[in-house]
Amino acid sequence: MITTDFDKRTGLLFILAFGVVSFFADMAYEGMRSSTGPFMALLGASGTAVGFVAGAGELFGYLLRPLSGRFAEKTRAYWPVALAGYVVQMAVIPLLGLSGNWQMAAVIIVLERTGKAIRNPTANFMMSRAGEHIGQGWAFGLHEAMDQAGAMAGPLIVALVLAHHGSYAQAFFWMGIPAVLTLISVFTVALRFPYAGHIVAPQPHLSFTLPRAYWLYALSSAFVAFGFADYPLIAYHFKQAGLVSDTTIPLLYAVAMGTEGIGALLFGIAFDRRGFAIFPTAILASALVTPMCFLGGHDLAIVGAGFWGLALGAQNAILTAGIAKIVPQHSRARAYGLFSGVFGIAWFLGSAVMGLLYDHSLTALVLVSLLAEILALLPLLMAIRLRPRVD
Repeated sequence: MITTDFDKRTGLLFILAFGVVSFFADMAYEGMRSSTGPFMALLGASGTAVGFVAGAGELFGYLLRPLSGRFAEKTRAYWPVALAGYVVQMAVIPLLGLSGNWQMAAVIIVLERTGKAIRNPTANFMMSRAGEHIGQGWAFGLHEAMDQAGAMAGPLIVALVLAHHGSYAQAFFWMGIPAVLTLISVFTVALRFPYAGHIVAPQPHLSFTLPRAYWLYALSSAFVAFGFADYPLIAYHFKQAGLVSDTTIPLLYAVAMGTEGIGALLFGIAFDRRGFAIFPTAILASALVTPMCFLGGHDLAIVGAGFWGLALGAQNAILTAGIAKIVPQHSRARAYGLFSGVFGIAWFLGSAVMGLLYDHSLTALVLVSLLAEILALLPLLMAIRLRPRVD
């Protein structure tokens, strides 16, 4: 019998298969991104240029996601859009080692973010379809855990290559191996599960207007993102305050990647069991990060780095899963794209504000972060009350 849609068994197999894709993908691009700053500095870029390129690449990627999601929804070409994104993203990673100047490296860095932006909404849409059969929290939590295993491995491989050869170019060439494995695995998954990107054409009477609950949910998530300190700022504080050694900072990031995977699994399972009631706990975990990292000493800073990963894992698992409980299938790719855009812009603005506050008052930084996380509860409660029933 030929399977034409997901059931409980094939839904789990699809998430596991896509988890393998994400394991290799994160190994490749997180490995690359772990050393783009020092590499650009080696090519003559200033600190301002490095910061601008990193921020602009992220912002452009998040702004592109709503367009990608909208295009996929209109054409229903979910697999072609996802595959195109993976090809663009993976193809440029080993090319970074061939950059002759920092401007060329900057273009490649932005292209990598572009590829991720193209494929992200459609990938989330297809995983949400599988999640309808095995639980949205379990689906996105399991996927995020496998994703973060690759995110841990990639930077460690780059560090190993640099320790033995001292060459960034060789490190980026090595990242070409998981990049190729990503493309092989994602095309294999597309052939094995072609129906993941097939949905019945929506009936004319169906509304394509995103419900009010969705926009309140996105606003709540924007507050969460705004108040969540980015790791580069946390790492900068650790160094400036002398809380941990330089060699410990990347190790703490690796630990955070591990706790992110654990957080995604735990909160994903909890979401399937308790629904939206688990969200305040996730927001509380996010709120604890800044006081631990910026107002505590050595021991509390280490715990804070672990909490940073735990909270990020919760966000990546249950915020994404929650959309599938609010938005019907025929509008979900667009909803994921818009959501990513709102979340990314809020994170970008929050990072900029906290960076400015850092130079003036750590107390003010922490208070702004806590206020944003508390404010996130208000639209969240309204969204839960208004959310429509989604089959």
